[in-house]
Amino acid sequence: MSETNTVFELADEYVERYAALDPVEATDYGITGHEAEMTDYSPEAIEARADADRTTLAALRTAQQRDDRDRIAAESMQERLAVRVDQHDAGERLRDLRVIGSPVQGIRQCFDLMSYETEEDWELVVTRLGRVPDAIDSLRAALDEGIRRDIVAARRQALACSKQSATWGGDDQSTRPFFLTLLDRYDATGAADRALRDALERHAIDATNAYGDLGRYLRDEYAPKADPRDPVGAERYATWAESFTGTKLDLEETYAWGWDELHRIETQMAKVAERILPGASVPEVIAHLESDPARAIEGEENLRRWLQDLMDSTIADLDGVHFDIPEPVKKVEAMIAPPGGAAAMYYTAPSEDFSRPGRTWYPTLGRTRFPLWGEVSIAYHEGVPGHHLQVAQVVYLADRLSRFQRTLGWTSGHGEGWALYAERLMGELGYLDVPDYELGMLRAQAMRSVRVVVDIGMHLELPIPPHERYHPGERWTPDLALPFVIERSHFPRDFMVSEVDRYLGWPGQAISYKVGERIWLQARDEARARHGASFDLKAFHAAALDLGPLGLDQLRRELSRV
Repeated sequence: MSETNTVFELADEYVERYAALDPVEATDYGITGHEAEMTDYSPEAIEARADADRTTLAALRTAQQRDDRDRIAAESMQERLAVRVDQHDAGERLRDLRVIGSPVQGIRQCFDLMSYETEEDWELVVTRLGRVPDAIDSLRAALDEGIRRDIVAARRQALACSKQSATWGGDDQSTRPFFLTLLDRYDATGAADRALRDALERHAIDATNAYGDLGRYLRDEYAPKADPRDPVGAERYATWAESFTGTKLDLEETYAWGWDELHRIETQMAKVAERILPGASVPEVIAHLESDPARAIEGEENLRRWLQDLMDSTIADLDGVHFDIPEPVKKVEAMIAPPGGAAAMYYTAPSEDFSRPGRTWYPTLGRTRFPLWGEVSIAYHEGVPGHHLQVAQVVYLADRLSRFQRTLGWTSGHGEGWALYAERLMGELGYLDVPDYELGMLRAQAMRSVRVVVDIGMHLELPIPPHERYHPGERWTPDLALPFVIERSHFPRDFMVSEVDRYLGWPGQAISYKVGERIWLQARDEARARHGASFDLKAFHAAALDLGPLGLDQLRRELSRV
């Protein structure tokens, strides 16, 4: 670390150092210049990243803070780096193994975010592809070190990641191995560089084989030594929950509130279902919406086009009325996610220069028919006014926010809370007046409430309240959770099977949606009470989003000034 002494200079320097130490994450966050590189996940590299965090934290303590911009930037960066150090010190990077958000997925998914337009782009792809086997070897070294120190992931996560690796490693005969699809993509360009194609083919085969080997390692060597239990316990859960929310939660109060929210939303769902099919139950109405051919789209590409049209029209409608959307932010691409990953739709940020746009990714799970009643609010969540507006707007504010805030500052409680709030907001603005779509939004709200209940309940092994109709008084287990989440979320079984694996492997992440939305709603209510008749919702949203990503404690403080 140099002798820099301003917050923004420290942020610039840290982002550059971080990107060099973790090129996969750099690609994910839109930081360019490292596309040919691959992250080293070895114990030594883990220590190097932790050292960068500690060094920067120490420098931030004495950095000059000239105004509120500096103060906000410094506080948000300190909070994020502190939780990273806490997780490192707890050994979490030596058991970074879960069905979503781990290096197992990151090594593959960084190729989704690369450019494939020019020969120079393909040269970067080929170079990075050739480094996949080394990255996987380094991950195995970290996992082996975790075994040596008795710091291991849960067996369920090891086996789930083994299955994912097997899909990308060519063991699933029903789908073409991912890295070989890059060869197909190159051939489709009609390019004639034989040497480049030969290198691409060679590296694609090597990367495929490396994932196949990883799958067998996870199944045959790691899983037998992994933790047979899924719950992480109160202490470890609290650390994870703080890393996702930026606040220290009263977990038992949050658990009880999750139940209350679920009951409130279920009451609303029944009222909306009555408007769709009078006299029918919610499950009967959902079965009708799922089976009605007039309410569905056939084919992946037709779904992608429909999502793209919905996002484009939403941007056009909201711009200048409810939000002022900068020109570069008006572009967002709807994508179909490659097979093998987790089941939930997700968003990836634009690059810093917007040469790569923000994108939403839809995993089809092999389906070809898509009922639309539940897709509208999810598109608002992932696109506009949800993640895309929030994240891309921050990227755009290069003249106001530090580089850390614009790239690495993401906090799930802030971001997912906003996106869930955005779904509800679109209902308030009249975009979910079709009762089908309102029910879809409420179903998404119910699922996020279910997450609060089962995520905290499973990891802390809490009892189900005695007044509940579902197994009253029994303590949560994964076996109890699965039927509950299927019934009370009203999402398909295959999706919720993946979700339960996700909750168990990513403690505290699943609650960040509702917990974050709770803070956004409270802050809006408090601002409305402060300003009375002069309250301006558009101005409130603009001021709030312009703050950049924050932990929920800081978000609450800053929004009290808006």
